[in-house]
Amino acid sequence: MEVIGKIIHVLPPQSGTSQAGNQWKKQEYVLETEDAYPKKICFDFFGDRVDQFPLKINDRIKLSFDIESREYNGRWYTNIRGWKAEQVANQTMQPAQSANAYQQPAAPAPAPTPDFLESDSSDDLPF
Repeated sequence: MEVIGKIIHVLPPQSGTSQAGNQWKKQEYVLETEDAYPKKICFDFFGDRVDQFPLKINDRIKLSFDIESREYNGRWYTNIRGWKAEQVANQTMQPAQSANAYQQPAAPAPAPTPDFLESDSSDDLPF
């Protein structure tokens, strides 16, 4: 999945050692979308991607990510895990359609009257 937005928060990096003895690190960010009703999305980069995609506040990016949920003690937790971030030029986004997209389409030109609807005085039908 992909989304375009601006980084509005950079949370403190996290790191540690797994039960298997492996070192890990994670960096979380908050991105605000550029929709008509902006949404805030907290996502993270894990492992080597932390160093591969260093982001800062006000960076405008296109984020490629996966959504994953897991269960722990009967509760479900959802992560948005980024796997790629591309810088996007800092210009305002152009909407996919213009503001006039909700206008009704123009009415089609009237079709010519078919021959069978025209009245004919020689017609012998009563109606």
